[in-house]
Amino acid sequence: MNKADGMNYAPKGKPNPVVKEGEFVFAAVGLDHGHIFGQCNGLLEAGATLKWVYDPDQAKVDGFIEKFPQAKQAESLEQVLEDEEVKLVAAAAIPSERSALGNKVMRAGKDYFTDKTPFTTIAQLEESKKVVEETGQKYMVYFSERLHVESAIFAGQLINEGAIGKVIQVTGFGPHRLNAPSRPNWFFEKEKYGGILCDIGSHQIEQFLFYTNSKEAEVLHSKIGNYGHPAYPELDDYGDATLKGENGATQFFRVDWFTPDGLSTWGDGRTFIVGTEGTIEIRKYVDLATDKGGNQLYLVNQEGEKHFDLTGKVGFPFFGDLILDCINRTENAMTQRHAFKAAELCLQAQDKALNVTQ
Repeated sequence: MNKADGMNYAPKGKPNPVVKEGEFVFAAVGLDHGHIFGQCNGLLEAGATLKWVYDPDQAKVDGFIEKFPQAKQAESLEQVLEDEEVKLVAAAAIPSERSALGNKVMRAGKDYFTDKTPFTTIAQLEESKKVVEETGQKYMVYFSERLHVESAIFAGQLINEGAIGKVIQVTGFGPHRLNAPSRPNWFFEKEKYGGILCDIGSHQIEQFLFYTNSKEAEVLHSKIGNYGHPAYPELDDYGDATLKGENGATQFFRVDWFTPDGLSTWGDGRTFIVGTEGTIEIRKYVDLATDKGGNQLYLVNQEGEKHFDLTGKVGFPFFGDLILDCINRTENAMTQRHAFKAAELCLQAQDKALNVTQ
């Protein structure tokens, strides 16, 4: 796992298969973002069988097969989509192309598992909603900052058990390391990546909806800016937003591309959750100036103060749940409504954002 670069952050966990070899077959296509490796790790650990890989860029395919030698290179996307064995297609295409790719996948009778952000325009979202309704297929999203972080998963379990009462506020910080020379050209083109609130902000909004059990929410205020990267005028290197759920819970989050080189990982991701009976702090990837590593969770409630070191202790249940959802047509991993609502809100936050550096 590359800790220095969030684009290639691909957690590995303990195998916890929910199906037998060959029982659930998937393919990987659209290898534009390194999150595809995390998506595939999670599915493989849950027992899925990786059959195909396809991308028009041979170098990307070669790099993928180096990590996953069991994958066969397909000659075209159509070869993947025509294979009746394939039940799910995982993809991390250029963000502006994710919707169109997903629509093709679903119309071929397969479920779709895309990296975040799933859309860059409301029009794309509305079109994919129609295709989901027409086909009955799934359009699932890899919100890795919750689904592939053990401390974030454990926080959800604590909340479900009532450890902090009713959640009333979530504050999230999602700084990332830019490492500009390693980024592809599309990363700096707003039409293709969607803007910072649409992109990495989507993680924060998804977590707010999940932790507060909000089915609806509104964006009260949002801001973007480019404070330090004049060479990339279309890059938002800073963004923040405030949201309110239909149940009265609120969120503030900040995302940026200012992780200093001295940090031992790609970003000091933090989440603070306030409930009526206690609080949770999640230190996801690092506990600054200690040797504890990430996945540290701090709980304070009526019973006292508790610290949990969670690496290797929780696992990543989303992936097994997703496989079983695809087989059984259930919605235990994530509801379609939840995925689409998170996408809608991040698009709205980006669209209404005040640019504070113009």
